[in-house]
Amino acid sequence: MNFKDINIGLMLHKRALECEIEMSRLCKFFGCSEQDILDMYTVKSLDCEILLKWSRILEYDFFRIYTQNLILYSPPSAIITNDKESSQMPYFRKNIYTKEVINFILELIESGEKTKNQIIEEYNIPKTTLYKWIEKNRK
Repeated sequence: MNFKDINIGLMLHKRALECEIEMSRLCKFFGCSEQDILDMYTVKSLDCEILLKWSRILEYDFFRIYTQNLILYSPPSAIITNDKESSQMPYFRKNIYTKEVINFILELIESGEKTKNQIIEEYNIPKTTLYKWIEKNRK
């Protein structure tokens, strides 16, 4: 799922239905009208503060959808920059994969959707890392 494929409004709506949260509760929580909530269900992206509120009320980390996407589709860390010390921003290593990302990659291989070589090239996952995941998955 690329950024262009993420439709956060649709995901919010699905999760709200799963949680069976009444519209009146959502309106009160957000301090808005029912139409405002329905409008949020139709947008492809939302302001971070609003998404954080949705994450709280629906008890789901919607930001993780974006961070996992970054992990999969960003260029390798070494190519980006070597001046991490000069940046004032926190540095996050790219090679920290969540269970969800690992499972997603393994499902692509098991389903035959992608080959091991395609995974290595497309997602910049080291060959040894991929084979460790496959071996652990077999146990």
